[in-house]
Amino acid sequence: MFDDIQKAALKAPLSSSFVKTRKQGGRDVSYIEGWKAIDEANRIFGFDGWARETVDIKCVAEGERQIGSRGDTGYSVTYIVKVRVRVGDIMREGCGAGHGIDRDLGQAHESALKEAETDAMKRALMTFGNPFGLALYDKQQANVVDESKPVKPAPQKQSAMPEDFTARVEYMVECREAIAQFTDAESLAAWWKSEEQAELRRKHQLDQSQVDALKQAVINRRDALQGKRAA
Repeated sequence: MFDDIQKAALKAPLSSSFVKTRKQGGRDVSYIEGWKAIDEANRIFGFDGWARETVDIKCVAEGERQIGSRGDTGYSVTYIVKVRVRVGDIMREGCGAGHGIDRDLGQAHESALKEAETDAMKRALMTFGNPFGLALYDKQQANVVDESKPVKPAPQKQSAMPEDFTARVEYMVECREAIAQFTDAESLAAWWKSEEQAELRRKHQLDQSQVDALKQAVINRRDALQGKRAA
C-alpha cells in the first residue's frame, strides 16, 4: 500500500517543535494541532491521497451557565464525534469530544462540534504513525526529537546506505508534490512522459518499485482530474 518514502515518513520521529501542551485535569498534556495533522497527511499521502468523513455526531450536554467576570448568562455544550479516515483501501476511525462555551448558543455548538471533529480526526490519523502524534502516547516520548540540538551521527559501516539516497528521496517527494499541483490531465501525462523526467529517474537510480509508485500517483491524479472534468 505505502511506498518506501511514505513508510520512512510514517516511522520518522516527531519533531518537538510541532508538540504543544495544555493543562488538563491538573497535568500537562502533549498534543499536535489539527492543522498540523492535516498538513502531514497532505505531505505523506498526497493532497488527493486521503479523505476524512464524519460518521457520527452526538450532542451529549447542553445547558446555561455563568460566564465572564460579570457572570453573564451563557451556554455550555459538549459533543462526541466519530471520524473515519481513508487512505486508499485502509480505513481508520477515531472518536473525540469537544466543549464549547459562549454567550451565543449557536456559537457554543459550533465551537464544541469543531473541537470534537478535530480531536476525532487526529485520533484516527494517529494510528498511522509518529507524525500524527503516535509518539506522544509513549510516556518516555522516545520518538520525539528536538531538532534544534545537534545529534551525533552513529558510526556507519562501509556497506551503509549510499550517499545518493537522500537525493533520491528528495526527488521522489518533489515528484509527488509536482503531480499534486497539476490541474490538467494531458499536461500531467506529457510531463511524466517527457525525456527530462525520464532522465531524472535514471539519474537518481530509481528501482522499478519506486518508478511504479510514482506512476501510480500520476494515474491517481489523472483519474481525479478527469473525474472533475466529467462532473
